[in-house]
Amino acid sequence: MEAGRHAGGRIERPVLYGRDGSERVRYDVDAMHDGLGVVVEVEAGRGKLGNAVYRNLIRSSLIVDARFLALGVMSGYHRMSSGREVTEADFVYSLALLDAIYASGRLVLPFEGVLLFGY
Repeated sequence: MEAGRHAGGRIERPVLYGRDGSERVRYDVDAMHDGLGVVVEVEAGRGKLGNAVYRNLIRSSLIVDARFLALGVMSGYHRMSSGREVTEADFVYSLALLDAIYASGRLVLPFEGVLLFGY
């Protein structure tokens, strides 16, 4: 797992190669199992509101040798809105999004499987 946001704690994976085989674009991930090709992304909030689920789906699908995605979102994200507490159902939202993507067949993700888990 990623040890932090500082340079030594990041887990970077290649996305695009440039001249002489050098990495031209690479993305940070929360965890990666290179042998199995599993990318792990865990959202600590804002999964729905910040479009983090969309970002994770697209960015993870561009990572070289990514075969599977394990995506973790909060079951419920509590926030204040106009002085009252609101709960965003990030897991339910993310599940509906993945269902729509796979059911429509219009957007084909390159993964052999996607695991969505709530915490």
